[in-house]
Amino acid sequence: MIKTRLRDFIITKDDWIFAVADYFHPDGIRSTFRYVPDENGERELDGIRYKKYDFDVAFDFMRENRPEWVQDVHVVPEKEVKRLLHPNDCIPQLVETDHRVAAIVEVLKDAGIPLSQMGVTGSLLPGLQNETSDIDFVVYGKDWFTARDAIAAAKLSSNSNSKAGSIENIDDAMWQRIYEKRIPEISFDEFIVHEKRKGNRGMVDGTYFDLLFVRDWDQIKEPMQRGKDIGIMKIEATVTNADFAFDSPSVYKVDHDEIDHVLSYTHTYAGQALVGEVIEAQGMVEQVGNMKRLVVGTSREPKGEWIRSLTLLERSKNKD
Repeated sequence: MIKTRLRDFIITKDDWIFAVADYFHPDGIRSTFRYVPDENGERELDGIRYKKYDFDVAFDFMRENRPEWVQDVHVVPEKEVKRLLHPNDCIPQLVETDHRVAAIVEVLKDAGIPLSQMGVTGSLLPGLQNETSDIDFVVYGKDWFTARDAIAAAKLSSNSNSKAGSIENIDDAMWQRIYEKRIPEISFDEFIVHEKRKGNRGMVDGTYFDLLFVRDWDQIKEPMQRGKDIGIMKIEATVTNADFAFDSPSVYKVDHDEIDHVLSYTHTYAGQALVGEVIEAQGMVEQVGNMKRLVVGTSREPKGEWIRSLTLLERSKNKD
């Protein structure tokens, strides 16, 4: 059995490249199709030209070419996998070849995080990046929170200019770009209030980067059961556990008469609230056995679904 987890990549025997989208793979590797060989493609790996597919186009391609692999994600049979790419395997090489990655690594090493707990996913992992590529930086398990704090300190420090590069805050133009890409169901002002509190985004020598949480192996316990959709609901509830709020999906345990926890499958609402805060959330209710959960992000660009921290917004309003 192939041992893989969220944000790994796989390359199939057809040289198709997928991003792993789950921690559990009961009947094949649950993933999303990202890159396809194309002689007119704008990227190249090992002499093969590649084209990047966005979410909807990838599903159209898979329905036409491998319909038996299409579920809620793309399920690749293990026998079709030619190569597995782990985000932490490429760090030593990137430190030597990419000064921006080296700058992030330097800050995290100074905070005591070992190289084995760091990784890079996205286009950098297979080596298909171009001049417009962002840096999707992975940190595993509890070290992620140390990394987030270290990056925040580096952005505040007047000595953040290291020999490798400069860690900086995101400028207004980049925040606008991120908001327009996400198309969330909250206003730009609310989006900014939440995002600036999270502290997991930054710039390094003009390139946007994101610190992505991936569970350590000992945090991977049991698969999340699929539920039955029973309708849309809006709730207000107090968050009682947010240990995996930055995971994918994000998980918020809540104190509510009907809903046990809130899940978010869209990165926009990762880390949206802290323990003890009151949230407002709207999404699809799923029945799983005797439990109900609220799911936000039931489509790529979820309409009518959101999570906002009412506590944070009230605090921000009073501060103004």
